[in-house]
Amino acid sequence: MPAGRAFMHPLAKPALFVLALLPLAWLVWGAAADKLGANPAEYLERSLGDWTLRFLCLTLAVTPLRVITGTAALARFRRMLGLFVYFYAALHLLAYAWFDMGFDLAEIAKDIPKRPFILVGFLAFVLLTPLAATSFNRAVKALGARRWQALHRLVYLVAGLAILHFFWMRAGKNDFAEVAVYAAILALLLGWRLVQAVRKRRGPGAAAARRA
Repeated sequence: MPAGRAFMHPLAKPALFVLALLPLAWLVWGAAADKLGANPAEYLERSLGDWTLRFLCLTLAVTPLRVITGTAALARFRRMLGLFVYFYAALHLLAYAWFDMGFDLAEIAKDIPKRPFILVGFLAFVLLTPLAATSFNRAVKALGARRWQALHRLVYLVAGLAILHFFWMRAGKNDFAEVAVYAAILALLLGWRLVQAVRKRRGPGAAAARRA
């Protein structure tokens, strides 16, 4: 079956939903079976952060892949992937609040502005919230396509904050290899969008110049 037709299959979205939950299922199983190493709480918290970044990369990769391959059906999955970015980000934040702070809201409020890497991570989550809240069709109609698109460009700022959060978190151990990989992927995906935007703006003017 051609890829485009496979992506349009009624079971394609349910299959993606199940696949996107597998990392969480594996972490829950690992915690229950005591397979997460000497510090399960830290492993859970960091793994949830890693999966947030991975789903962010996947979400931002949808449009370039759709355009480059000419597979319009890929657009069907962008919203679901974006919601899983928020889902894993919320679990990452929940793990911090639970394992690091014991759900002590007063201490959490003190800790967030005190540690820069937590502050930028929390800010990224705050900026993701309106994107998740407006990810349904009724929100697009209520806001209007232009304002909705402008709001959802915040994902570029979220991507930058997410990398900065990851960088500062790894700075204490002087371990930047994974940071560099994610930064390169996101830079490539955002750079592609920048090139497309520049081409789109220059297109009509360049065409008019050629006609003249």
